[in-house]
Amino acid sequence: MSDERRTTPETGARDPDALMRRAGVRGDPDRDQHFLVDDRVLDRLPEYAVEGSARDGDAADLSHVLEIGGGTGALTDRLLAVADEVTVVERDPELAEFLQEEFADEIAAGRLTVVEGDALDIELPEFTASVSNLPYGASSEFVFRLLPEKRPLVLMLQREFAERMAAAPGTEEYGRLSVAAGHYADVAVVEPVPPEAFSPPPAVDSAVVRTTPRDPDYSVPDEAFFFEFLKAVFTQRRKTMRNAIRNTGHISGLGDPDAVVAAADEELMSARAGNLAPAAFAELATLAHEVGDPGGR
Repeated sequence: MSDERRTTPETGARDPDALMRRAGVRGDPDRDQHFLVDDRVLDRLPEYAVEGSARDGDAADLSHVLEIGGGTGALTDRLLAVADEVTVVERDPELAEFLQEEFADEIAAGRLTVVEGDALDIELPEFTASVSNLPYGASSEFVFRLLPEKRPLVLMLQREFAERMAAAPGTEEYGRLSVAAGHYADVAVVEPVPPEAFSPPPAVDSAVVRTTPRDPDYSVPDEAFFFEFLKAVFTQRRKTMRNAIRNTGHISGLGDPDAVVAAADEELMSARAGNLAPAAFAELATLAHEVGDPGGR
């Protein structure tokens, strides 16, 4: 690590470039490691968390914020300025050690916990919200580790992935990801972020997504089957649902897809996956679960 002399900056005011110098790192695109260094974006991320969780006049609950991928601590620093307690998970041992040194005072005060490990493998702590700059290479895995926790999320993601999460039926971006994310929360893209906001700049544009947890306006008999059904029919999004269901029994696990087609409403069978609302997928998945012999392939 750098020999640059460490002083104790005011929480929420640490300079991201100085943090990188003290940590002695530059980021590594080959390891999907891009540090967010734009102060303006860093300052806004906690604000989105407050706005996203303050509904119906209730105060935002930032009593315990989870950050995945702490890096050099630029976002950690901002979160400590607004949260009662922060837990940061960092898989790089050297960066985890740096965070423990850089934020020694906050750790000693019981306001910060640094966990060294992979957030996909470890048991996550109880948290009230998560604000994170996620590794883009594993975005889907991280998102669907967090969404089922039913907590407000503010996530930095690849812009294309973010727009697919928030897409509405009938749009080019709408797909399996849109329906699956919307199953857990309202999803909004709240800010595009250019490559220059990071060091080193990634080869793609980024965006901030805010999710507000809610229950879906439909029910499904088996959530795991519902997601497998989505995965199956969206592999043939250009075909009618009639053909998509018939052609993908090997993916959905349906032993008798023809029975589903025969029992379903003709209007639904003539539609294409890209135009169906989430509730329509739930209706079809429920029917498939009842008459399609799931698991009977």
